[in-house]
Amino acid sequence: MSIPMEETKKLGFGLMRLPRKGIRTDVEQTKKMVDLFMEAGFTYFDTAYVYPGSEDTIKKALVDRYPRESYTLATKLYAAMVPSEKLAKNEFEVSLKRTGAGYFDYYLLHSLMSNNYQTYEKYKIWDFVKQKKEEGKIKHIGFSFHSGPELLDQILTEHPETEFVQLQINYADWEKPSVQSRANYEVARKHGKWITGMEPVKGGNLANPPQGVKDLFNSYAPDMSYASWAIRFVASLDGILTVLSGMSNVAQMEDNLSYMKDFKPLNSEEREIIRQAQRILGDSSTIPCTSCHYCTKGCPMQIPIPKIFAAQNDLLGNGQKEQAKDAYRKLAEQESCATDCIQCGQCESVCPQHIEIIEKLKECAASLS
Repeated sequence: MSIPMEETKKLGFGLMRLPRKGIRTDVEQTKKMVDLFMEAGFTYFDTAYVYPGSEDTIKKALVDRYPRESYTLATKLYAAMVPSEKLAKNEFEVSLKRTGAGYFDYYLLHSLMSNNYQTYEKYKIWDFVKQKKEEGKIKHIGFSFHSGPELLDQILTEHPETEFVQLQINYADWEKPSVQSRANYEVARKHGKWITGMEPVKGGNLANPPQGVKDLFNSYAPDMSYASWAIRFVASLDGILTVLSGMSNVAQMEDNLSYMKDFKPLNSEEREIIRQAQRILGDSSTIPCTSCHYCTKGCPMQIPIPKIFAAQNDLLGNGQKEQAKDAYRKLAEQESCATDCIQCGQCESVCPQHIEIIEKLKECAASLS
């Protein structure tokens, strides 16, 4: 019997950024992380068909080592990346084979946006997942979402079979027009849906926020990690099923568990501090990249866009000019640089953050070269 949705603890293990050992996933370190997570009483694991090596790794680190009823596993079908209904539906069978899980507790239509949501209708994916639920191969149906509240309201109205929605929620994006975290959250709650929060630390950016935010947090609780503020902000919201943290090493796992094992919602003073941090970030010129790498998969020039943006953010967010230029110089020597962009637009069509990547790469080239 699967663990009921309402009993899920509020920290989920996001499996998109697993630890690496050279070019491969570090399976042994992942096993240690899984063990720590399970020993602390947490059960929610989130992977996807398109996360390289993730489904295979979670089979070795979790599925082959723990009783099936002791954990819940989520994965996703990304119809927008394939040219036919048959190939889209085949992702489900591939995910079952890779994970060896037998069934999925949570199954999501992946990354619905204004430019791709109709593909899921065209390929009859909604009917497909309902059928799989009837067969017992899916326990709960949901989708992850990267667009505005109007479209979210439309999809939830047209598909009441949706049981939960995965939304990008963090304190930096709460009112940001390109993400609209608050507005999307409110739409999901209006429809009575559970919410899984993704990118609570904004791809690691909020684990190393601008200095003004660091000073603010340190003045209140110098022993609390910056990431803890971000994750607790999301976990404190009503209707949150769990908060996904894309942990990449044992140290990050231990930090997350230290404050989420006995989770306490933000108090009134802490909520006010978060509001002050939001005001500081409102003046930030950093690029809102979360390092999801969707942009790099189809880049014909193989430009390491997230790495270039990370170097630029060192300059924009923390004033680390020499460090930023040195990082960019190494990228240009070892991989590709911003000036290699041919402006094909592939990256912008898949960016969940709706970043104007072509223009930002020009700015990076100008400031980091």
